[in-house]
Amino acid sequence: MTEFSWPIRVYYEDTDAGGVVYYANYLRFMERARTEMLRAIGFEQDRLQQEQDVIFAVHSINASYHKPAVFNDELTVISHITDLAKASLTFSQRVQRNHDRQLLCSADIRVACLRASRFAATAIPAEITQRITAEYC
Repeated sequence: MTEFSWPIRVYYEDTDAGGVVYYANYLRFMERARTEMLRAIGFEQDRLQQEQDVIFAVHSINASYHKPAVFNDELTVISHITDLAKASLTFSQRVQRNHDRQLLCSADIRVACLRASRFAATAIPAEITQRITAEYC
């Protein structure tokens, strides 16, 4: 199974009063990586919405926090698809610090495909499924 990697640097705005990355920001980092993963195979989310009336929304998440990241750390978000269903994708994602490869956060995230105009579940377009299968499964 092919993994997708996306670099992230921790900015001051990502940290909390204790000087570590605020827990919810790991979810933002993972969201960016999923967006870039789709972009890497030729799909822009705004165009999917405009042209095919399709959006992706997080359905469920199970996250674990292992170690803290701090200001100016260079991180990598590593993503792979563990399940490709008719109307959803499940990602396994982990955030690690680059210099010591320490695992900081891991999560399994299920993303549903929705008809944007109705916010109702719909099948993932065949072209997306085909490219995901070719690149990441």
